Amino acid sequence: MVTHSGWASDSRPDAPEDPRSLGQLVSDLSEQAARLVRAEIELAKAEVTGKAKQAGIGAGLLAGAAVLAMYMLAAFIATAIIGLANVVAPWLAALIVSLVLLLVTALLGLLGVRHLKKGVPPVPERAMENLQEDMDAVKKGLHP
Repeated sequence: MVTHSGWASDSRPDAPEDPRSLGQLVSDLSEQAARLVRAEIELAKAEVTGKAKQAGIGAGLLAGAAVLAMYMLAAFIATAIIGLANVVAPWLAALIVSLVLLLVTALLGLLGVRHLKKGVPPVPERAMENLQEDMDAVKKGLHP
């Protein structure tokens, strides 16, 4: 079908009529792209903050383990002194306390390492994956 201007028109009943101009469509696209980029940046910030928090917790637990390790060393020294001085029951009590401190120190150290591994490296992996998916979708939309 040819219209009065000489151009063929789409006479399909299911063809959507969009009164927006090309300029408006480009404007909408750039606005949506900017919104998408802002959302991805916010996701990246949240992800890095979460990982930094895990690293902080891990560092705190490792510091606690280090303090207990110093006390454990003092307890082992006291155990050796008592053991050499008396070779009787008091050294056994000091040894038991030292072993308990050793177990607590090991537990804190393992927990600290686990938390450090969760937070390091502080890379926003999900945000990067989402951004890649968004870029792939845009490329696919430009080249149908």
